[in-house]
Amino acid sequence: MTSTTEEFPSTDLITLTRHVLHDQLRLGAAATGDLTLLLTAIQVTSKFIATNVRRARLINLVGLAGETNVQGEEQKKLDILSNDIMVNALRASGKTAVLVSEELEDAIIIEERNRGKYCVVFDPLDGSSNIDAGVNIGTIFGIYALRPGSTGSLEDVLRPGSEMVAAGYTMYGSSANLVLSTGSGVNGYTLDAALGEFILTHPDIKIPPRGKIYSFNEGNSMYFHPPVNAYLNSIKYPKTGSPYSARYIGSMVADVHRTLLYGGIFGYPDDKKSKSGKLRMLYEAFPMAFLTEQAGGLATTGTKRILDLVPKSIHERCPVFLGSRDDVRDVMKFYEANAKPQI
Repeated sequence: MTSTTEEFPSTDLITLTRHVLHDQLRLGAAATGDLTLLLTAIQVTSKFIATNVRRARLINLVGLAGETNVQGEEQKKLDILSNDIMVNALRASGKTAVLVSEELEDAIIIEERNRGKYCVVFDPLDGSSNIDAGVNIGTIFGIYALRPGSTGSLEDVLRPGSEMVAAGYTMYGSSANLVLSTGSGVNGYTLDAALGEFILTHPDIKIPPRGKIYSFNEGNSMYFHPPVNAYLNSIKYPKTGSPYSARYIGSMVADVHRTLLYGGIFGYPDDKKSKSGKLRMLYEAFPMAFLTEQAGGLATTGTKRILDLVPKSIHERCPVFLGSRDDVRDVMKFYEANAKPQI
């Protein structure tokens, strides 16, 4: 007769709030608790948006709202709702001074009575064109501290991504996953719907130094510049070893999430059609580059480190290659070779 031992679920759950508070305690007297409260507000918005994403079809949130955003993209009803949820929660937190959203043409300068010392840049619902198809979508955010002596202006966010104090994203799909860095590594949390809490499920995420997956929209390859096509050919038709596998979802949050966990490279380059690329520097490229570097990877435009770029406007775009260190270095080598004068 064999006996089986039943494993009981863990009773020592590390929630996002607990983890962030632990980080705050680690900082000691230097910590004010303001960033902790701001991150708490962001996780509440993620829960709210996650609920609405799951119910979108049932409560008629799928479909176009009849408007276009500042990018010239048709807005979905869920886009607008997610943006309103984020703006209202961040303003009410009392910890923000400037808000920048993909959905709004101008930055929001918070009124004095609700003003805090942080600026939040965000894409409230990245990949929303995929809502109808049930593909994973998400919220991307980055956080800056106000410059010394500033009370909140555009100059507080028109700064290099390396000056962010925190960045993250929440991915909405079969589960809601929040991935966050406050500058000391990357951690992933999964929403337990029964508890209503984000639970630490992916501690200390480290991207492998090299992967076997590439994620590019090759439908645009006829517009790609020579270094990009040369790189893609090198991994599809390698001289030795097996070719890379192609995985492209078309939702940046989902593609980057897979790249962080499994390694490889995600790329959205500039090309002959999109001269500056398609991804927005401030609230898409910077937060994802911040997370990638914190996980041990690299993020580049092909020629420059993304986090060293200085945006001139809040909706500026830039090329993006990010992922495993060795894979991104390979892309950079093709750009370097292309820049050398031909003899």
